[in-house]
Amino acid sequence: MSKSKHQIYASVDNLRDSIIDINDFIHDHPELGNNEFQAVELLTRTLSDHHFHVEQGVADLPTAFIATYTHNGGGPRIGLLCEYDALPGLGHGCGHNLQASSIVGAAIALSQNLGDLPATILVYGTPAEETTSGKLPMIRAGLFDDLDVALMMHGGDRTTVDGKSLAMNLIDFVFEGKAAHAAVAPEKGISALDGILMTFNAIEYLREHVRPDVKMHGVITNGGVAANIVPDLAVAQFYVRAADRPYLDTVLERVYNAARGAALSTGSKLTINQVKKCENKVNVDKLNQLLLKNAEEAGIKEISPPRSSTGSTDFGNVTYLVPGACLRVAFVPFGTSSHSTEWVEAGISEAGHNAVISAAKSIAGTAYDLIENPSLLQEVKEEFHNAKEAFLKNL
Repeated sequence: MSKSKHQIYASVDNLRDSIIDINDFIHDHPELGNNEFQAVELLTRTLSDHHFHVEQGVADLPTAFIATYTHNGGGPRIGLLCEYDALPGLGHGCGHNLQASSIVGAAIALSQNLGDLPATILVYGTPAEETTSGKLPMIRAGLFDDLDVALMMHGGDRTTVDGKSLAMNLIDFVFEGKAAHAAVAPEKGISALDGILMTFNAIEYLREHVRPDVKMHGVITNGGVAANIVPDLAVAQFYVRAADRPYLDTVLERVYNAARGAALSTGSKLTINQVKKCENKVNVDKLNQLLLKNAEEAGIKEISPPRSSTGSTDFGNVTYLVPGACLRVAFVPFGTSSHSTEWVEAGISEAGHNAVISAAKSIAGTAYDLIENPSLLQEVKEEFHNAKEAFLKNL
């Protein structure tokens, strides 16, 4: 390991109290997507205090930001992405407090140890990952277009990399019927709720006839206002996921047809609203392996193969534009599910604090390797180009 890596680790250790304070503050002040104002104020103030130039409200998102540190005239543009939104009713059950604090720590430590190397470090504050997915409008605004590499961190039940993710569409099904007295004149009503219930049943039957990687799960967000009124409006929200976009699109059409059939059967009017669309990752194994190598160098003892079961992320869309990889660092016992109270409680535990520091060292070390070694960065880019080309042939 190079002397510079040891210096980066020493800088992270010197920043430990500040990094942990950020982690614990965001954990103890959970904010929902697009309303993470306290988190953003703390993160941007910390970065500004360490000589990063901060732009807030990028892509017309009030809680999105980019913090830039340009060294020795600039050079490789390394993007470090962080999230900081919480889950409704649960808090930080996805560990975004760990992510924000470790990425900021990594960025600052890296900026302090570049020596004569030209580089540009960009910290992207990406809001609302759990809901509207802030990376999507940031992509549309072209904010990631000129990056060389994008790196991210996430807490986990094991230390590994995300070898893949699921393509996903989030959809609202809005049924409109006709209100009537449910006892006196039900024949004069058209139940929008019946359309919703029939959609759920049809999707249950569909499960038997799709690939095992397909995930379909939904909730009723509006089921009517009173049991004695035939519901004239009902809404359900569904996530539909699959391992790849081409197959997912075929499943989506079948799901839409299930809802259309329900509307036809009940005489209600259906509107299908696509809330957001996330792609599966374009995988760059060389970048994944570099993250794991740096995790080992940073002192993480147990490293696992990539997870066989994954979810979806708007980071997948970023990996269509630029080589990207996400390191997961263990802070809960193996097998502990995310989006749980166990994750919330572990977020400010000793294991959580240690994971934040280890992640900061791993991410900063990976970025340093790419800045110091232009041929390595070029190899990553070439693998990304080939992987993306092969991927797009299947679209």
